[in-house]
Amino acid sequence: MRRAVSDTTWQQWLEPLSGRRTPDGRLVVEAPDAIRPWVAQRFGRLLQACAAATIGPGVEVELVAPGITARGSGTRPAALHPGAAPARLNPRHTFEQFVIGDSNRLAHAAALSVAEMPGLAYNPLFICGPPGLGKTHLLHSIANYVAAYGEGATVRYTTAEAFTNHFLGALHGHDIERFKAAYRGVDVLLVDDVQFLQAKVRTEQEFFHTFNALHESGAQIVLTSDRLPRDLGELEERLRERFEAGLVTDVRAPDGSTRRTILRKRIQQDGITGLDPDAVALIADRVTDNVRALEGALIRIVAFGSLTGRPVTAELAEEVLAGLYPELKQRTGTATLREIQEHTADAFGLSVETLVSSSRAGAVTWPRQVAMYLARELTDQTLPAIGRAFGGRNHTTVLHAYRRTVERIAGDPDAFETVQRLTRALNEGP
Repeated sequence: MRRAVSDTTWQQWLEPLSGRRTPDGRLVVEAPDAIRPWVAQRFGRLLQACAAATIGPGVEVELVAPGITARGSGTRPAALHPGAAPARLNPRHTFEQFVIGDSNRLAHAAALSVAEMPGLAYNPLFICGPPGLGKTHLLHSIANYVAAYGEGATVRYTTAEAFTNHFLGALHGHDIERFKAAYRGVDVLLVDDVQFLQAKVRTEQEFFHTFNALHESGAQIVLTSDRLPRDLGELEERLRERFEAGLVTDVRAPDGSTRRTILRKRIQQDGITGLDPDAVALIADRVTDNVRALEGALIRIVAFGSLTGRPVTAELAEEVLAGLYPELKQRTGTATLREIQEHTADAFGLSVETLVSSSRAGAVTWPRQVAMYLARELTDQTLPAIGRAFGGRNHTTVLHAYRRTVERIAGDPDAFETVQRLTRALNEGP
């Protein structure tokens, strides 16, 4: 690990770690309370990669607090009180470090607005999307901004799971008034993964009253979830209605340009040098659906290169991705315009001839727009070239189709899933 990161990163985050093997072959790593959440989030993949490279593939790594007995050792770990104290904020999760693209532009703008004007912009703000796309980063960015520029405003970040555990602990400890004060006495409350409140009746009731108390006092509430409020079917209707009362926005998988920017920013943050630009391009092209996985792939490749003394080239990146991410099937080449047309036509039950025809019927227009969107995303063809391949259309038609598709998949989950499914199929190749 020492050879895989910069001196500053090592001294600040990794030097305090200590590790030991257990009789059953696991690696137990102790980390101080102050840095353990950050180490787990940011360096968990690096820990696993270094353990696999030095000890052997398949070794299990467990990150624990100092003095806590690892699970499976015959002694119960010391009891912790989850949620009793505010969660530690990630100082590197700021608005400046958030990479903006078409997939997250509205969510970023809304989050910045509520950070600048808590309780006045969008209240509540509800951000939804699959894991690993930046929802938690935005919550930490809001918290860090308010802490720095909020002129004394108080902010609390928590997860729905931590809120639940804290609430249950307060019930059992007859300390419910202190619990209420901890959550209802803040100016900004940020709650991650509210889908985990589902089917927890007493916790839902308490959260409902907490939400109302904060909203009535003018405090800002920001929530995240992996799905839209209306899709949280096991949550009480009155809570769903309150979640939808403000602004609901989403984050989606980043496009190719955004993925490359994310990697470049992470390389700059960590002071990584000596990377072949082709290796960065390969990672961005192969890991498409998840920012966390994208950064994890970069960390693993850099760590592997450092540990083996090999330069980080596209060939090394290909080798590591094939071994550590076998689900990322190598493409024999980039998608062609014809492949995109054939896949899209087949998905919508059309012929390619109909897809590229002059028909303006709705049943043809939307599939054609999707195909043009994919052509721009997945090929290096120019807009005029794409237009020519779609019945001799001009570049402004292609650009219009692209923008219409972006707008539709931003607000229509079915359209989003259709485009994602086609993207995956085309990335896998023949």
